[in-house]
Amino acid sequence: MAIADITIIPIGTETPSVSSYVADIQKVLEKRASEGNIHYTLTPMSTLIEGDLTALFQVIQELHEVPFTKGVQRVATNIRIDERRDKENHTMEEKLESVQNKMKGNK
Repeated sequence: MAIADITIIPIGTETPSVSSYVADIQKVLEKRASEGNIHYTLTPMSTLIEGDLTALFQVIQELHEVPFTKGVQRVATNIRIDERRDKENHTMEEKLESVQNKMKGNK
């Protein structure tokens, strides 16, 4: 399982606000998550998506297209991928639990 940190930046929008673009992107993620291929978490600065790497690339391509469908002529997408193959279930939740356990002094 892989985790992608993705930020989609529409360039040349009418206003500095991009929340409407983010909302449309989240709607696509909701649909894909309901199909069971991915899980995602919206953060104030980006979106985290976890799933099979092939599924992630397909979803990321679909998300990259969203601002274009709203009339934007240029989009910059930043992607950071973490894929760990030595563990069966390397999820966002497990990564957080691992850090929290270490903060408590547990291993």
